[in-house]
Amino acid sequence: MRVFVTGGTGFVGSAIVRDLLAAGHQVLGLARSQAAATRLEAAGATPHRGSLEDPDGLRAAAAATDGVIHTAFDNSDLTRFAENSRTERSALEAVGDVLAGSGSPLIVTAGFAFLAPGTVVTEDYARPAGEAPVGRAAEATATALAEAGVCASVVRLPCVHGTGDRFTVPQYIDIARRTGVSAYVGDGLNRWPAVHHTDAARVYRLALEKAVAGARYHAVAEEGVPFKAVAEVIGRRLGVPVRGLTAEEAAGHFGIAAFFAQSDVPAAGALTRRRLGWQPSGPSLLEDIDRPDYFTA
Repeated sequence: MRVFVTGGTGFVGSAIVRDLLAAGHQVLGLARSQAAATRLEAAGATPHRGSLEDPDGLRAAAAATDGVIHTAFDNSDLTRFAENSRTERSALEAVGDVLAGSGSPLIVTAGFAFLAPGTVVTEDYARPAGEAPVGRAAEATATALAEAGVCASVVRLPCVHGTGDRFTVPQYIDIARRTGVSAYVGDGLNRWPAVHHTDAARVYRLALEKAVAGARYHAVAEEGVPFKAVAEVIGRRLGVPVRGLTAEEAAGHFGIAAFFAQSDVPAAGALTRRRLGWQPSGPSLLEDIDRPDYFTA
């Protein structure tokens, strides 16, 4: 297949591009800049200059390929999160204009719903219609597109780790380095689901090849890693104390990252493994972050 990938130079997207090419697919990658185009070419993909703000360019790329994998999202300025979410929705709708009725797959990246603490999220969980989403509106958009005749499905991503990670765990490393404390909230037993980026990439490819409209997949290798265990690795590696905080203290210590530092979002991946024949093989979250690479400033 010839596959159009948005976000193909990002942490997860670049792993997807490598996995697709290794499996014999061709890749057309969205490139916002010449630097991004150069990276795509070096990986063996063909760049398509444009951005999520260019609906006509997105339609052209989707029309020129056999399927689309969407991972792009601008997390560089969280004060523009709502605006960036609207841009993403419009971009997906533009792609959907081309794919509707064609049977060509559209794989969309989403996060996890936040249920009651302790509730394990499964692939069968669907957010009730009209419920305000936590985070991006990509999943709701994909669901609407599937109902409109697009072969759209969703890959829900947990904490993704691996070489090149500069987002989730690294932000807590930076906070610990800056404050001199590696902290957790309460007893620190709130859980993060996790997956190595190469394993996550394979879920996208298998979802693309299966092309089941309306499907939801969990790229989850570990159902829930206690945040305290993550903080302990960070503290040991940096040589700083590990300390529990109250919920009131967390906001001042973590800033905008406080919400995720105390979120308990265990998630299952058994249905994804069975439906896609997926077996994760990468290192665990704690094994992976316990490397010097994660602590390079």
